[in-house]
Amino acid sequence: MNRSKKHISVLLQASILSCAMVVAPAAHAQERGRRAYDLPSQPLVDAVRALALQSGETVLIPSELGSDRRAPALSGRYTVEEALEYLLAGSGLTYARSGGSYAVTSSRPNEVTGGSDAHILVTGSRIRGAGPVGSPLITLDRAAIEQSGRGTTQDILQSLPQNFGGGANEATLGSGVRNGAGANTGFGSSINLRGLGTSSTLVLFNGNRAALGGFSGVFADLSLVPASIIERVEILSDGASAIYGSDAVAGVVNILFRDRFVGAESRFRLGTADGDYEELQASQLYGKAWTGGHLVLAYQYDQRGRLPASDRSFVTENLTPYGGLDYRSTYANPGTIVAANGAAFGIPRGQNGMALTAAQLLPGVTNREDARRYTDVLPRQRTHSFYGSFHQDLGARLSLYGQGNFARRSYDARWLPLSNAAVTVPVTNAFYVDPIGTRQPVRVLYSFIRDLGPVVQRGDVQGYNGTVGLTREAGAWRLDAHGTYGEQKERNVLANAPNRARLAAALADPGRATAYNVFGDGSFTNPATIERIRGSTRNTTSYRVFAAAGKADGPLFALPAGDVRLALGGEYRTERFRYAAITDINTLAPTAVGLSGLPGTRRISAGYAELFLPVFGPSNRRTALERLEVSVAGRYEHYSDVGTTTNPKIGLAWSPIGGVTARASYGRSFRAPAFTELVGEANSLYQPLLLNDLASPTGTSKVLGLFGYNPDLGPERASTWTAGLDLRPQFAPGLSIAATWFSISYRDRIASASQDYATFLTNRAIYGGLVTDTPDPATLARYYTSRVFSNPLNIPASDIVAIIDGRTTNLATVTVRGIDFDLGYSTALGGGALAAGIAGSYLTRFAQQVTTTSPSASVLGTLGYPVDLRFRGRLSWTQGRFNVAAFANYTGDYINRVPAVPQSVPSWTTFDLQLGVALSDRIVPGGMRLSVNAANLFDRNPPFVINPSAASTLAYDPEKASPIGRTIAVQITKPW
Repeated sequence: MNRSKKHISVLLQASILSCAMVVAPAAHAQERGRRAYDLPSQPLVDAVRALALQSGETVLIPSELGSDRRAPALSGRYTVEEALEYLLAGSGLTYARSGGSYAVTSSRPNEVTGGSDAHILVTGSRIRGAGPVGSPLITLDRAAIEQSGRGTTQDILQSLPQNFGGGANEATLGSGVRNGAGANTGFGSSINLRGLGTSSTLVLFNGNRAALGGFSGVFADLSLVPASIIERVEILSDGASAIYGSDAVAGVVNILFRDRFVGAESRFRLGTADGDYEELQASQLYGKAWTGGHLVLAYQYDQRGRLPASDRSFVTENLTPYGGLDYRSTYANPGTIVAANGAAFGIPRGQNGMALTAAQLLPGVTNREDARRYTDVLPRQRTHSFYGSFHQDLGARLSLYGQGNFARRSYDARWLPLSNAAVTVPVTNAFYVDPIGTRQPVRVLYSFIRDLGPVVQRGDVQGYNGTVGLTREAGAWRLDAHGTYGEQKERNVLANAPNRARLAAALADPGRATAYNVFGDGSFTNPATIERIRGSTRNTTSYRVFAAAGKADGPLFALPAGDVRLALGGEYRTERFRYAAITDINTLAPTAVGLSGLPGTRRISAGYAELFLPVFGPSNRRTALERLEVSVAGRYEHYSDVGTTTNPKIGLAWSPIGGVTARASYGRSFRAPAFTELVGEANSLYQPLLLNDLASPTGTSKVLGLFGYNPDLGPERASTWTAGLDLRPQFAPGLSIAATWFSISYRDRIASASQDYATFLTNRAIYGGLVTDTPDPATLARYYTSRVFSNPLNIPASDIVAIIDGRTTNLATVTVRGIDFDLGYSTALGGGALAAGIAGSYLTRFAQQVTTTSPSASVLGTLGYPVDLRFRGRLSWTQGRFNVAAFANYTGDYINRVPAVPQSVPSWTTFDLQLGVALSDRIVPGGMRLSVNAANLFDRNPPFVINPSAASTLAYDPEKASPIGRTIAVQITKPW
């Protein structure tokens, strides 16, 4: 309760401060040129024409720009410019003044519109012009992207309060395996709405599925999408499998490109942060239009330097300076000898191991080394990205279109040791030291970093996606048929790891010139021997997707409020994932390995329908019924490997008066299992065990344990409810308030409880559903004869009293509830436009059940899960050619339950700043825009977090805080 009050207080203070900075000066704005208007909410074309009539000004708007856009109600005193800005807000349109008239145009003067695209398709609906009725939609247009000051697609989306930084992101790689971070073998970047996992957020490119990345093909790699070609990003924070199919559980992110651009634009960006970190970006965009067609071509180059761990004090395994423990590795140089009796003896410093004696050893001392010291927090990366699109009318009603992108990202990172294991030194070793005089082999806890250098991971990621299609206008209906192909390939090499087989031979070598020496302080082995034991692993993954789709949408019949519209469509899709590796770590010669049981090509067929029903509108509105719209959608999908699923959705939008809209939605969604979750029995283990059992007279029972992968997995399923309110009060022009309550029940999640198998019998309240008592002999015989059966305890099948199932299965449930909000205010001030706002997400529940019979446990506000409050405040002022924008980013406090005594982690607030100026033709021919951007302006370090993992330890949490620190970037944009 106290934490909730604290967050509410922080939020209220931020909101009041933002609004006060705007409202107080606005009260003194000049009234000159203002007049009273009273316009109802209506189609945008009608609203602009009514404004022209009441103002006496000439205001032109092409009908194709505003026919499917609605304008909010306008009531109050405005100048013509203020009224236009209010009516056009959020429409993607702007206006230009020439002489004594105004003309409404697209967002930028170098953007072309075409009559064939007059009806716009919005994310969350298959019906042109309808939009996602009842569902919350967040839009980041080109202006918002530019104003954010962020240079990459992943940085832009990381600023969303609804996005949880856990999962597949480059900073989380190596810090754990939660949320799919362990599958991110190529330092990719993803989006993770609501913290439900990167595979539960569907990412689209221009409305089409993209090829997925990572070890198991579970996320769309945002690092392959150049920010300079993005027109806007639409985020549907609602379940949408009824519209798009699998993965749209937490929401949909649709990245739309600048396919209407005309002209040329060059961009250059240079940024730096403390240490060796630097970033460089250069891009070129070209667009050309002609009668009935247009073409866009783009290229972007990104270069980012490495961020060494040595440049960040909080990237360390020794947490004692922060009040924590020393988690440094016991594998060190100099190392530690473990004698035959288990006693530890530290190897002293300042000697080369050539003449080390037992008397020089340090009894009871275990040497330590910070494995993070030689690594990189972020890798060095270089990316080349290409994009192209075209549209060509083939007649009055037939059009051909296409788009495609290709990107190649290469990376280089100094990495943690692949695995640590004590080396066994036989008595034949030329430098052998016996601490206790038994003349038996000794084990040495030894780090090879000073011999081989740190493990280096080098690789590249290539992704390409392309779509070609035809559209046919049939009266008011449009038919669309298109094909899409995408592929993402990842290759990497992990070098500088010791080859254990060749190392064993070098450790047994009696020759002082060629034997491996692990007893010195430094590297004192013959370089040729070191090269001989140098090993590596090469990995290759490939994910391919092909889709053929057809759709028709248009009006069915007219109602007083407007046309009832329908969309019908079908889709056939194939997906394939492949993995191969060559390892030179454990055998004398390199060995090819694969992933046994990996499924073949997955085939999906789907059909869907969506209906839009306007009940009340401008032509038949009633008291308290300004507008009422309903949408109903459903989708059926059949998977060749996991069966069928049917998902419905219904949405409702109601405006009792102008400027007030209430909305609600309900839908069911699903996620199909990833390929690596379906590898089945080949990667399993069946083993008899002796477990504690309070119900047994002996206190123990003999059971058969099943571990690994279950081949009979089904889809994960979710139900989502939303209810929201959008306000644009007529008594407060420029004020907008949006709030959305959401509830997600995510069940049948694929998980394993194997880590708790020893308590299955003693804690049946939780794990009873995973225990099968008195199994029949035929079932036991099948498991006992399996090729993955192992019986080290020699327990016969006749003694087995139960089977416990620790395999992956559809058993877990997650419940998420919360409120999204966005408060904004804009007004004219000082001859310019001032805007302020705050957008955030407040979670009230994030709970999970390990099994369907276990109690629900809250994990909200704990390490590895989202915090309860995250928001981003904004304040900007634009006057003519100059603009300034500031942002505040808040991440709430949380609890770290990893230590024996839970740790309280404080909140983290950073500020961003952008200064921009558009230089006129008189200064630079053709004009140019110059901006200076600062992220984390005051260089705040992440909060201290005790964050251990199986591989290493950190003193911060990369899921909730960035390690980069203050970044200053200069950007130049030159139109031609």
